[in-house]
Amino acid sequence: MPANQGERARRRLSTEERREQLLSVGARLFSESPYDDVWIEQVAEIAGVSRGLLYHYFPTKRDFFAAVVERESERMLRMTAAVPGVPAREQLTAGLDTYLGYVQAHAHGFRAFHRADAAGDQAVRRVYRRALAAQEQQILAALAADPEFGPVSEGAPQVRLAVRGWLAFTTAVCLEWLRDGELSREQVRDLCARALLGVIA
Repeated sequence: MPANQGERARRRLSTEERREQLLSVGARLFSESPYDDVWIEQVAEIAGVSRGLLYHYFPTKRDFFAAVVERESERMLRMTAAVPGVPAREQLTAGLDTYLGYVQAHAHGFRAFHRADAAGDQAVRRVYRRALAAQEQQILAALAADPEFGPVSEGAPQVRLAVRGWLAFTTAVCLEWLRDGELSREQVRDLCARALLGVIA
């Protein structure tokens, strides 16, 4: 394709389409490489845009990373959304399988996200809090709709606290799992499932 046709094709992308394109490139790069090894110039080159245009959408690299994480968090919520009528125990196993597969495939991004949160980065902390709150609400809604757990979980403050603690536990387990790889994915899945079921049963 001649260069001028390529330029016209790039200009035809809407603002939202361009942003989505940049975030897709970022998701791939952050999943493949540590945060410090991903360069804005590399993102711009792959997307076929100028570095200035990328900074127009995302003022800093950290803002870009936070937007990538937010997009991926929303995607994970959709992937693990509750299925009406399916018992919570089954959904927990399936949801953890999906989650752990994602963690494995995006190990660098997962580590970078939690390192940035621990370091107190405000842009990432905002995304982090929103993601955790959404995960918490999704789990609580699934428990409340389940015949086995619904009667004891709906509106119970101890269950909300238990779910919040379980999310922190699962994050810690995943980070350790990525570090040493001693357990299989199935073993990690079963460990996390038992931990949640044990505290809410």
